[in-house]
Amino acid sequence: MGEVVGRVAEQLPSGLYRVRLDEGGVVMAHIADRMDRNFVRILVGDRVRLERSPSDVGRGRIVEKL
Repeated sequence: MGEVVGRVAEQLPSGLYRVRLDEGGVVMAHIADRMDRNFVRILVGDRVRLERSPSDVGRGRIVEKL
């Protein structure tokens, strides 16, 4: 689906985040391995770039903290 930008709305158990997209809609997302290895912390209110899953548009992967 490509990359989209949004703001973290809620931190959920098991390393999941609820992200509210700038274009509208809500996506459940997890952190990409590259960010997790570099100890990047994501907090509620942070702007992030994420890749949406092509098979399920309600899921995604956070690839960058803006």
